[in-house]
Amino acid sequence: MRITTSKDGTKLAYDVEGSGSPLIYITGATCFRKFKPIEKDVKVFASKFTVYSYDRRGRGDSGNTLPYSSEREIEDIEAMIDAAGGQAYLYGHSSGAILALEAAMRLKHKVLKVILYDLPYVHDDEEADEFRRLGLRIEALLENKEHSAAIKAFLHGIGMPKAFSLLLPLFPGWKTMKELAPTLAYDIFIAKDYPPIEKVAQINIPVFIITGEKSPAGMREVNSKVAEAIPNAEFTLLKGQDHMVDARALLPIFTTYFA
Repeated sequence: MRITTSKDGTKLAYDVEGSGSPLIYITGATCFRKFKPIEKDVKVFASKFTVYSYDRRGRGDSGNTLPYSSEREIEDIEAMIDAAGGQAYLYGHSSGAILALEAAMRLKHKVLKVILYDLPYVHDDEEADEFRRLGLRIEALLENKEHSAAIKAFLHGIGMPKAFSLLLPLFPGWKTMKELAPTLAYDIFIAKDYPPIEKVAQINIPVFIITGEKSPAGMREVNSKVAEAIPNAEFTLLKGQDHMVDARALLPIFTTYFA
């Protein structure tokens, strides 16, 4: 484990694996660097890149300076890029993809290229209302310290199969995952709005947006619209993949696009 410090003094824990160009891996909700699916992803990516896998604030071994703001998470990404030598590629998954997109807009000279998978912005008014009600439910569960129920409700609410949430307690790292449940509020805050189409139209670094063929229809449409709004962005629908994308399906894209 290595430690770097963000602008506000928050300690960020990270691991480095592989060789090649630096790649910062920005994970989504309920994930942390020692979560087995994340470790599996890193091993795949590390076959071609030097992968910097870190615990987002409030997760794993990282600190959690309050009050929270998404701007602090962008500063965290900048701290990770600096730890990687000052410039890096970014890969963001789910809410991590939103953060990577924001970093592309704010850290222009430090971000070389960006790949985003399944940006989870809300799709329409109905979904916005559902997401608002989900947020209120999660908030109530967290206030009552029902962390396990909060995580399961969140995953089910964003469309994950119920069987997956039922199996979660069998995963190594479930105890740590429950401890980071309060950060669900952060991910809900990040993803509660419509995509910032006018803002992303100003991006001038290479962006590749990927969404799963089996991801929710609204998510596929949102990702397509964001890609259309970004000058010269690339977009693909990844066959056979859902929100829990297989890193082996991504690696050929990474290898070509980050060349």
